[in-house]
Amino acid sequence: MKKKLMLIDDNTTNLSVGKSALQDTYDVLTVNSGERALQLLEKITPDLILLDVDMPGMDGYETIRRIKANEAMSHIPVIFLTAKDDVNSELDGLSLGAVDYIAKPFSVPLLLKRIELHLLVEEQKNRLEEQKDRLQDFNDNLQKMVEQKTEKIMQLQDIFITTFSELVEFRDEDTGGHIARTQLYLKALAEKMIEKNIYPGAIEAKDIKWLVQSSQLHDVGKINISDHILNKPGKLSPEEFEIMKRHTTIGKEAIAKIVDKVEESEFLKHASIMAFSHHERWDGKGYPLGLAGEEIPIQGRLMAIADVYDALISERSYKPSFTHETAVEIIVAGRGTQFDPFLVDLFQEISTDFYEISKKAV
Repeated sequence: MKKKLMLIDDNTTNLSVGKSALQDTYDVLTVNSGERALQLLEKITPDLILLDVDMPGMDGYETIRRIKANEAMSHIPVIFLTAKDDVNSELDGLSLGAVDYIAKPFSVPLLLKRIELHLLVEEQKNRLEEQKDRLQDFNDNLQKMVEQKTEKIMQLQDIFITTFSELVEFRDEDTGGHIARTQLYLKALAEKMIEKNIYPGAIEAKDIKWLVQSSQLHDVGKINISDHILNKPGKLSPEEFEIMKRHTTIGKEAIAKIVDKVEESEFLKHASIMAFSHHERWDGKGYPLGLAGEEIPIQGRLMAIADVYDALISERSYKPSFTHETAVEIIVAGRGTQFDPFLVDLFQEISTDFYEISKKAV
């Protein structure tokens, strides 16, 4: 199929001569004004436009301005075909977006060769755009496949971690549902912290999913604590309590062994920090290191509130369950001693959310 050219010139003779020179090779549409050309370009799309400069009414320069300003036709290559042969006129035409500037009278073989060259360039551009689009589609599909695969791996990882954590929880007869609830408490408190811009940058919104998922392992160290101590009715002896305290370091060491075998991830980083630090106290009287204030990682400070709240409202072998109101009072009383005071303030704001979670999560 022949390529379609549009020849725009107000001179009827020029149109006739031009069409005669080109019609053996191309399908030539002749137009006698810029205004008429713009009307036709709304309906048809030629492969290339040959445009005269000196025309009454709308000259060639104004015609090309309007062509290039219209997104639907701006891609069409335009060659100025004109009697103006001075350098300034040529520069003006090229600066407006013309691909070439050919002075009249022209050599027909040269004109045909120049048109052929510019159509070839345009064809190559179109092919590159098509290849670019195909490559983009391929990349999008590949990215989608990677995301789906990653999501599947994350789901499997989460199932494994949840199952493993539940095995730990199963050994502790009093903590049924503790892991599920603390995940939701932690998420609510961390999101409120980010919303209120408390400790900006300590936890990013994008890290919430890793923080929540990793919280399942906060008590993983209990796997190495004997059932006698773990499920002892009544208060632990000082010696037993010292053994119980070791679950924080055992948890960190267990996660470190995983890190040694796989590439470190955000999930494992949060899990290690949380397992090790969730029993530290703001006043420095916690364990295992006796860290104080902001020395305690934010993961541990957040988890401390979630963990203690759930312990307070839950029945244990050594205590009855407390009401939500009593649990809130106890945590507020620990503001600035056991708990981060700023996080306690946030906890007070969303304590009803904690209550709703405690009733729904099992």
